[in-house]
Amino acid sequence: MTTIEDSGQYLDASFRKLELPDTQYQDIEFEECQFIDCNFSQTAFRNCRFTHCEFVRCNLSLMDLANTRLFAVVFKETKLIGIDWGKASWPVFHVDFELEFHHCILNDCSFFGLTLNELVLDECKLHDADFREGNFADSAMTCCDFTHSVFMRTNLRNVDFSESTGYAINVLDNEVAGARFSRHEALSLLESLGIELVD
Repeated sequence: MTTIEDSGQYLDASFRKLELPDTQYQDIEFEECQFIDCNFSQTAFRNCRFTHCEFVRCNLSLMDLANTRLFAVVFKETKLIGIDWGKASWPVFHVDFELEFHHCILNDCSFFGLTLNELVLDECKLHDADFREGNFADSAMTCCDFTHSVFMRTNLRNVDFSESTGYAINVLDNEVAGARFSRHEALSLLESLGIELVD
């Protein structure tokens, strides 16, 4: 598949090596589609729908997802810098949208105020990401780098942070019951309590 057209419906299509930065699309439905080695940086997908789709080694940085719905979408080895995920459409009757990110770069992304239970972040870089006031209960955020990312009034119940680094989570300002942290990195949680550790 080499073209994408507005108001189109694509089922079980494969898009490879498309170079379509700074493009605008709207009212498109993608179901069970695969995008491989594509460049959609600064591209707008407005009022679209991605269902059971997969992105592999793509550049989606600064992509605009205004009013677009995503369900059961998997991202692998993909660059997703600077995306405001809050602009997408997240129906309130859902809490788990089955989103998975594996070996991706999500620096400067905003998940502010979103409810994305059971979110999967596996070996991702998330520098300066915004998770404030979101609900990410029961998610797996393993082997990730959260340097300078922000958590405030965030629901992190039962989230698995195993092998993740760089997070600064105030345990008094976030819900962390049942969350799992690597022993060494968990020491950073004590900083929010004003506790000093000595050898």
